[in-house]
Formats: sequence, C-alpha cells, structure tokens
Amino acid sequence: MRTILIISATALTLGACSTAMEAVRGPELAPIGYPAALIPAQQAYLPAPETRQAASANSLWRTGARTFFGDQRARRIGDILTVTINIDDQAQTQNTTARTRTNDIAGGVSNLFGLENSIGRAFPGGFDPANMVGMSGSSNANGSGSVSRSEKVSLTIAAVVTDVLGNGNLVIQGRQEVRTNREVRELTVAGIVRPEDISSANTIDHTQIAEARISYGGRGDISRVQATPAAQSLLERFSPF
Repeated sequence: MRTILIISATALTLGACSTAMEAVRGPELAPIGYPAALIPAQQAYLPAPETRQAASANSLWRTGARTFFGDQRARRIGDILTVTINIDDQAQTQNTTARTRTNDIAGGVSNLFGLENSIGRAFPGGFDPANMVGMSGSSNANGSGSVSRSEKVSLTIAAVVTDVLGNGNLVIQGRQEVRTNREVRELTVAGIVRPEDISSANTIDHTQIAEARISYGGRGDISRVQATPAAQSLLERFSPF
C-alpha cells in the first residue's frame, strides 16, 4: 500500500512539473515511435502468407497489378499509404413533447361496522358518509429539444500498416503533429482497410476505413485558455443543482 502511494505521489509530481514546464516553454512534440506503440492493437491475428502472382500467359503483367514493374499499393507491415479525410456532415433534430393527466376519484360509505354515526358525533357538521373518500390529482409535463450540428474537416495524413489480419485486411495507424509557435496541432487516424479499396495512387478515403478512429485537436496556450478550468468542470459535473 505504501509503495502504491509513493508511486502515485511521484506520478502526480512529475505531471505537475510537466504541466509547469509546458506553461513556460510551450508544448513539446511527442517522440517519434512505431505506430503500433501509439495505438496498441488488442486483437490476435495471423500475418497473411507471402504470395507472388505469376504473369499471365503471353503477358508481362501480373494479375491484379496496377503498375508495369510492380504493385505499389500498401499490403505489408511497414508499408505507407495516404488517408484522405473529407468530413462534411450536417444533422438537425427537433423534438417536442407535451403531456397532461387529470384524476378525480370520489366514494362514500353507507355502513362502516355501525360506526358512521359515532364518527359523525366526533366531527359534528364535518362528516358526510356519502362523501367519505375523495381523491384528485393532476400532472403536466412539457419538454422540447433540438440538435443542430455542422462539421467540416478536410485533411490528408500518411498512415503505416501495422498488422495484417488473417483474411488479408490491413490494420493502419497514423499520427501527425505540427507545431506553430506555442500551439501543437495533432491528427491521428487508425482503423482496418481492405487492400482492394486502396487506389492505384496508394490512397484511401476515410469512409472506407472500418472501425475508424480519427482525432483532430491541439494543445498549447490557446487550447488551454479556451478550456474550462478543472475546478469549474468538476463543480458543473457533480453539482446536484
């Protein structure tokens, strides 16, 4: 338990120092590493067997080749391909709900074990067996909501093939960072693609990536000023009012 506390305190201290240094010197670029270490894949898969297609009879071309000397499309671990991201989405939703409910129940008792007269004497002028039970209630609920979203992103990034699934599909991952003054722009992409969807120019559109994970953001002085302070975020998240 003591060891865990020491490790936690050390991590908090290093995190605070890192934040302080970033505030003074600006954000630093992440170290360059193999993409598999950036977004580790959790699936267990087998590499595709290495196969070579012979040229067709009376032809210098291999079946399925896109170039005269060889197919330049990414298909092996470590190959690079270009991912084109063109997102232009719009969505509008509007809902209105109104609900009203009214209940009115009344009942009387003609005989109550012969005690109706005794109850009447206990409450003179205030007891009527014909109207012994009465209930009423009403409820009203009104609600409305609307959602309007418009997103447009146009980017291009190079990704690396990090794994080949047993069926031949490729797992790709890519990361790009650009630093301008004291602001770093980050773009990451990951997913699974079919080799058949890769064009002859060795490019693929983001709509053809299965399980696509695309992140576009930044860090630095401008992003820090735009973000809500941590204390305010916690207060807004857990406030019961």
